[in-house]
Amino acid sequence: MSLLMLGFFLGMRHATDADHVIAVSTIVVRQRRVGAAAWIGALWGVGHTFTILAVGSAIILFGLVIPPRLGLTVEFSVALMLVLLGLLNLTGTLRWIQDSLGTASGPFHSHAHSHDDFVHSHRHGHGPGEHGHAEDRTPQAWLDRTFGGLGVYNALRPVAVGLVHGLAGSAAVALLVLATVREPQWGVAYLLVFGVGTVAGMMLITAALALPITYAAGQFAHVNRYLAMASGLLSLAFGLVIAYQIGFVDGLFTGHPRWTPE
Repeated sequence: MSLLMLGFFLGMRHATDADHVIAVSTIVVRQRRVGAAAWIGALWGVGHTFTILAVGSAIILFGLVIPPRLGLTVEFSVALMLVLLGLLNLTGTLRWIQDSLGTASGPFHSHAHSHDDFVHSHRHGHGPGEHGHAEDRTPQAWLDRTFGGLGVYNALRPVAVGLVHGLAGSAAVALLVLATVREPQWGVAYLLVFGVGTVAGMMLITAALALPITYAAGQFAHVNRYLAMASGLLSLAFGLVIAYQIGFVDGLFTGHPRWTPE
């Protein structure tokens, strides 16, 4: 039981790894409610726990050995995911900057405005036919028409991010368990409790990230744009650094890959 308790708190500690926090921040930065941000953290933890439990159990129960090149490839996918999340955030921010720098003369101008629950910004007018698109031709309207019946599409992004992170970290956690726990059933139980700890830890982290974001969004109209740009730049830069480290320093793209699960 003491080992399982240790696994829970180590899971909470694992949630604070830099690549985890940066990736989730690119999603949380667009949330307006602390509760919704906490659920994003929980969904990330579910995806992370799934791959940790699946791959880790295979290593513990069946002696699965991960070759260095495969391990580096999985970790390289985390770097690519960070780059993609950063670019997704920066794409929307750059469009806002382009609209903001445009001329404000005449009937057309740019500011944040809403269509039901979709908020965006582009140059438009308020006269007949001057808005630039129909009310039902927004990304949110398309998503609602296409996936509204499923009720799960908003959950897919943090779950997918958690799956990739769990895949990259499962080997290190499983090797730690193998070095500590002799009974396979207790090793699998440790992985499960470790996963529950990551869920709890990421829920606390995303809620803490959302508190200043929610306050700033209510007090300052454009601060969320700058927060999104900052999180996007950080995610992009961190992803590129990791990609270089894995690809060239650790040897994924060379003839002598060196991989130590961490």
